[in-house]
Amino acid sequence: MTSESLPETSSLTHLARLRWSAATAAFQIEGARTADGRGRSIWDDFVDVPGRVRDGSTAEPGPDSYHRSPEDVALLHGLGVDRYRFSVSWTRVLPDASGHSNPKGIAYYDRLVDQLLAADITPFPTLYHWDLPVHLEEQGGWLNRDTAERFAEYAEIIAEALGDRVAHWYTINEPVSTSLQGYAIGELAPARTMLFDSLPTVHHQLLAHGLAAQRLRTHGATHVGIVNNHTAAVPASLSENDQTAAYIYDLIHNRLFADPVLLGEYPDLTALGVELPVRSGDLDIISAHNDFYGVNFYNPTRIGASGGPVPFEILPIPDAPHTGFGPLWPIVPEGLTAFLIDAKERYGVHLPPVIIGENGASFPEPDHADGTIDDRDRIHYLRGHIEAVAAAIAAGVDIEEYTVWSLLDNFEWAEGFAQRFGLVHVDSETSARTPKASYDWYRALIAEARA
Repeated sequence: MTSESLPETSSLTHLARLRWSAATAAFQIEGARTADGRGRSIWDDFVDVPGRVRDGSTAEPGPDSYHRSPEDVALLHGLGVDRYRFSVSWTRVLPDASGHSNPKGIAYYDRLVDQLLAADITPFPTLYHWDLPVHLEEQGGWLNRDTAERFAEYAEIIAEALGDRVAHWYTINEPVSTSLQGYAIGELAPARTMLFDSLPTVHHQLLAHGLAAQRLRTHGATHVGIVNNHTAAVPASLSENDQTAAYIYDLIHNRLFADPVLLGEYPDLTALGVELPVRSGDLDIISAHNDFYGVNFYNPTRIGASGGPVPFEILPIPDAPHTGFGPLWPIVPEGLTAFLIDAKERYGVHLPPVIIGENGASFPEPDHADGTIDDRDRIHYLRGHIEAVAAAIAAGVDIEEYTVWSLLDNFEWAEGFAQRFGLVHVDSETSARTPKASYDWYRALIAEARA
């Protein structure tokens, strides 16, 4: 990959202090769903229902990282990344309601951490990336306050096992996706359709974050934070109705999750007619010190008014190119800059250093690789968004790290293996890994940014 395809020198100057990472998630890459005592999560239930996953796949074997983690670490080492964001499977660690941990499950993450450290890569685990144990969902899942307490107990077990070598932790990944797509409209597990009645799940996830952070810090964690999927909400027009719709969307997609963590208070939810189940002291726990604030960003969102039970609708951005997910996933890198600058202005001194916890794009690619895949659309997407990060840094936003989603093609939830985000192609049948052109590009970028 030639240097001409890298960001301009001015952008690289702003990126010089950035740390570089790549990300994955347990259910998406591990496979081995019944191996070594692993229990069932809500995603095991989801994939077992015919028709819920676009291509009928079940997350197996996929990358089969449970058996092939040394290959993943070798790929990370080849990239030259500083850190690796992976997630821990709650049900590998605590398979059932007994509360007894699974030594074989913990041993897998123990080995992975040692492999990363031997390769001079900082392990950066995520405690929860959507794989809630089935027995907890049967008791109400994230609608049940008790789930936050169970999550804290799980965090304690992992911290006891790995805390002597792991100081960097994400607690909860994308609570907005769990609440809105999992409980409100049923696109993701646990496939409930509760609309705004789903919003108590927001509070319980944020409480779980705060309780887990306490446990992690008692075991030596020095870098703890939450990561949410954020977007720049853009009104479809200057009309009052569209402006109001965009305000409400920003409220429930962005502020509902960021304000409690950063400001210690929820935004006014009167427009939604919702009252969250907050108890005395909860917001102090939720807003306790965060070492960073994680932002997953894929695209801005154009919002128009709707007359239905949900007072907004997501619309395409005219003339914007889009990823393999279609027009509702527009490619507008400037949206990331706009969101980051707005967050700095909105939260001021309350905003800790930002980590871009996920950023990437899926494009149509073959199931089987015959040589290197020339994924220039992905390179163009990544370059644009990394330049957008540089622009935000130039505007004064404190950004610590940039993370590509994803290291590997993986099981993309309800899309199965039909959507491919990886820097590395994975044959979903054989698990064979083949680096794409974007892998070489990202490696060159990291080397150039450090030069």
